[in-house]
Order: sequence, then C-alpha cells, then structure tokens
Amino acid sequence: MELVSVAALADNRVIGDDGELPWPSIPADKQQYRGRIAADPVILGRRTFDSMREDLPGSHQIVLSRSVDAFDVDSAHHAGGVEEAIEIADSLGTEQAYMIGGGVIYDLFQPHVDRMVLSRVHGSYEGDSHYPEWDEDAWELDEETAYGRFTLQEWVRVGSNGAATNDR
Repeated sequence: MELVSVAALADNRVIGDDGELPWPSIPADKQQYRGRIAADPVILGRRTFDSMREDLPGSHQIVLSRSVDAFDVDSAHHAGGVEEAIEIADSLGTEQAYMIGGGVIYDLFQPHVDRMVLSRVHGSYEGDSHYPEWDEDAWELDEETAYGRFTLQEWVRVGSNGAATNDR
C-alpha cells in the first residue's frame, strides 16, 4: 500500500490558522483534492476530523487520536498511533491511503509516506500550523502543474517504486 501525504501549503509552509485555511478559498484546488482522495481511506487527526464532519472526505476516515471515544460515523475508525493507523488502512484493501492533516499528523507520518501531493499556494500567510520540512535529497519532484493561485506538485521518495520501501 502506498502512503500519500496531501496538503495545501503557502510559500512559508503554513497550512492552517486556528483550524481554518489562512487564504481565501481556491475552488480548483478543493476540486482536485476531493477527487483525488474520494475513493480511498484518509488518515487525519481528531480536530481535522471534527472540522470536516459535515462533508467527510475519503471512503473511510482513520482518526489518529489519544482519545478512544467512539465515532458516530460508520466509516470512521480510531487509531491510537501511526502503526495502528497504517494497519487499519492496509486492512481496508486499497492501493493508497492519504494523510490529510493536521500539522501533527503530517509530521508523524513524514518518515512513512511514499509520495507527497502538495498544492503550493502562492504567497505567505500567518498561521499556527505548518507542513513539516523534508530532506529534498530524499525526494524527487515527479510532476508539477501550474494553476492560477497555486502550483500542484507531486513528490516521490527516492527509491520508492509506488509501494513503501521504508520501514514501517
């Protein structure tokens, strides 16, 4: 199974401010993002899950949280840690699972992801949540597409063949 990190980040790596996007809505980005993750499980933190309850993304939501509260959503699964989240995603039988935030989730999964799909929003914004830095020597820019207010980049971990080559 391939683990893919999907995020929109500003030039200064800001991804959020008090649980909200710090820039005005970008419909083209939201459309490509929702289409990409629609049929596969997503891994996200509890606050991100709660903020999306009205329109949950993905086929299943794997919520990484210290709390073991049950969810009132049939497609939601609780995971207490990274390894458990990966095991749950793998048990769902899909080819990909997507990490969709927040900042702590991106940071925890960075050593495990095979690919990053990043919407690079033009400009710098104030915010309290950031996408983690990564060692560019360990990654290769595979594809880049310019849109009006953002550039979509797909990064592949060097040595990855579409399935994880790193230890999980």
